[in-house]
Amino acid sequence: MRTLKGPGLFLAQFVGAEPPFDSFDAIVEWAAGCGYEGVQVPSGEASLIDLDRAAASAEYCDEIRSRAAAHGVEITELSAHVQGQLVAVHPAYDIAFDGFAPEAVRGNPKARQDWAVDQVKKTIDASARLGLDRMAAFSGALAWPYVYPWPQRPAGLIEAAFDELAARWRPLLDHAADKGVKICFEIHPGEDLHDGVSFEMFLDRVDQHPSAMMLYDPSHYVLQQLDYLDNLDIYAERIGMFHVKDAEFNPTGRQGVYGGYQGWVERAGRFRSPGDGQVDFKAIFAKLTAMEFDGWAVVEWECALKHPEDGAREGAQFVRDHIIRVTDHAFDDFAASGTDAAANRKMLGLEG
Repeated sequence: MRTLKGPGLFLAQFVGAEPPFDSFDAIVEWAAGCGYEGVQVPSGEASLIDLDRAAASAEYCDEIRSRAAAHGVEITELSAHVQGQLVAVHPAYDIAFDGFAPEAVRGNPKARQDWAVDQVKKTIDASARLGLDRMAAFSGALAWPYVYPWPQRPAGLIEAAFDELAARWRPLLDHAADKGVKICFEIHPGEDLHDGVSFEMFLDRVDQHPSAMMLYDPSHYVLQQLDYLDNLDIYAERIGMFHVKDAEFNPTGRQGVYGGYQGWVERAGRFRSPGDGQVDFKAIFAKLTAMEFDGWAVVEWECALKHPEDGAREGAQFVRDHIIRVTDHAFDDFAASGTDAAANRKMLGLEG
């Protein structure tokens, strides 16, 4: 067994125009002050990282690693969630997702996709130069508008969507393999890879590619009413990253999983700060420890109620309290009788 690394903090929800959230050094120093030992960096945030330089320059990567270390913090992973989303966009979402892309490619889905693919590839390269063996991404979605089959889906529609999704990601997975990097897809509603079955459909089409992994975030499973503990048992070998994010699901006679188009505060299912929701993190940390998960426990703070800075500070301690420092010997070693092979055979009645 091994002890999980952490606590880490995903910086995406905290980046902003005001100090200390407006530059890499300031936000890393702030995170360290909250008690974090690692930071997960969104690769598209220019105020935190120059992705073009990171993809091409070992010297630059050494520099930003050193800047983080000066504050007692490691870079845990890079995230290309936003760029991965744009690898596959159904036309119904073109206008909404154009806001994720540079102005030069807005209104041009093919140019936007090409930009996104290049960004994911650069995130792979930057991860390798930073000495990181995994990165995060969304898969994007072509089939999501048809998730609920009304009207009845025509035969072959979903298969065609997943064939295309796999075709777009296969070259990126191959590139990741060449660089020694795993792409950990966050299993997330709104993405075509939103549960175990859809992840398996994708894996089948990329020939069980070894670089295709999962980012495990139990909050999304609570909101889908999926068994998040069983999920760990099923996909232990494919889970490469872990977001510590809490959620609660409180259905009423008026709304359930779909939320009735309400804002987050009024929804039956909503995200909460770690420890404030319904996720059994004690069981999750125990399972991850037993299965020898070798990654970081990274807080992704999202909460409908609590102030983010309070959530960040509390989240660091929450993870620290849940990480299990593994034992180097069995608890009952004190009662060992010191027998040998011959004695074992005698105990079984196989000698004399």
